[in-house]
Amino acid sequence: MEPWLQPAISYIRSWIEFQVRASQQPGCIVAIAHRGKVVAEFAFGHANLATGEKLTPRHRFRIASHSKSFTAAGIMKLREQRKLRLDDPVGQYITGLHRQVAETTIAQILSHSAGLVRDGMAGGQFSDSRPFLSTEELIADLTSPPLIEPNTRFKYSNHGFGLIGLVIEAITGQPYRVWIEREIVAAAGLRETQSDMPLVKATPFARGHSPRLPLGRRLVIPGENRLNAITPAGGFVSTAADLARFFAQLAPNAKRSVVSAASRREMTRRHWRNPHSSIESYYGLGIMSGNLGGWDCFGHSGGLQGYISRTCVVPSREVSISILTNATDGWAGFWLEGAMHIMRAFAAHGAPKRRVRDWTGRWWSAWGAVDLVPMGSVVIVGNPHGFNPFLDSTEIEVTGRDTGRISVAAGYASHGEAVRRTRSKAGKVTEVWFAGGKVRPEKAVATEMERRYSPRKSRPTR
Repeated sequence: MEPWLQPAISYIRSWIEFQVRASQQPGCIVAIAHRGKVVAEFAFGHANLATGEKLTPRHRFRIASHSKSFTAAGIMKLREQRKLRLDDPVGQYITGLHRQVAETTIAQILSHSAGLVRDGMAGGQFSDSRPFLSTEELIADLTSPPLIEPNTRFKYSNHGFGLIGLVIEAITGQPYRVWIEREIVAAAGLRETQSDMPLVKATPFARGHSPRLPLGRRLVIPGENRLNAITPAGGFVSTAADLARFFAQLAPNAKRSVVSAASRREMTRRHWRNPHSSIESYYGLGIMSGNLGGWDCFGHSGGLQGYISRTCVVPSREVSISILTNATDGWAGFWLEGAMHIMRAFAAHGAPKRRVRDWTGRWWSAWGAVDLVPMGSVVIVGNPHGFNPFLDSTEIEVTGRDTGRISVAAGYASHGEAVRRTRSKAGKVTEVWFAGGKVRPEKAVATEMERRYSPRKSRPTR
């Protein structure tokens, strides 16, 4: 493992634990893989708020549109077996479609450039107001022409990937679920992944949860509904560890994979830019890509009622990370971006030198928490409340055992001023002074705030 990666993982764990607690999210599981091997996984919060069941890394989550990457890998495997071509029209395999839909190609559908309707007119399937579409209902929706001219822009379509699932069935002569779980899931060595519900009895499963608003409280979403014909677009169930393993295999430079390097390059290639978006991002064949924290990366996101998930691979660092949350307002996307910023900071500075290694910990004041994070030869002052804890962060140059100087800081901060630590008689650090202000352990600050601000009980009158 790269020397910087382990301290980066340690801080990612500490930061996300704080974020889950501060945001009052139900739960979150995280897995990080290096060179295809899972090197860390951790869970915070609850699998079910109603029962109080604690979340573990073994709990399965609905991973929604991550399913598209599995489906695309299946198509690429069939292509390698010369059973189809990416420029084949979908109507070559599926009947009953509108003529223009039938003329769209497999590649156009995989890259969301076929111009197809996103979810049809019965969109209630994504709000639990109706079951997900049957094959007959899916085909019926696609008897209408594409909404825009094919091959003109990126336009996301769950219906399109449902159609790709039917192509797989037509070519293999087997149900999508049977074929994809054997040829892609099992072949990739994944033991905690399946393409849709139901789960085997007693399998740990994280329930979904509603947003806090508009009710002001969360409700449990069972999350057991089958996605039927939409399974290839969003039905999969998995763990963060399995997702980190699988997506690591899709990197062009991966040593082991269920598909060839040529297929992986085509899947992760930037086919279409996401238009009308302030953040530059792209889509390949069942794969999202872009730049996070200054690193080129690829992966996918997922959103199903009660669940938000995100996975990202950085090929240049041979690192993949997956974050799963079990709430409709889950912060998986924000936390993944923050984790990327953390890893990039550690990669740039390196593992902490011996001189700064013990300048660490989470420290509190009435203004909240700050983190002392040693990297390389400096100490970074992180903000655990932020989605990027190192944004415009202060740096401390250590000058002695318990003394330092703020060597880098924003103009409104205390650039150039002194930092010092105070210790108890037993030698334990009890306070850290930044210029004229101090931070202390959480319990000490909580006690002081309670004493200072809590309403005092009125004394009984005689």
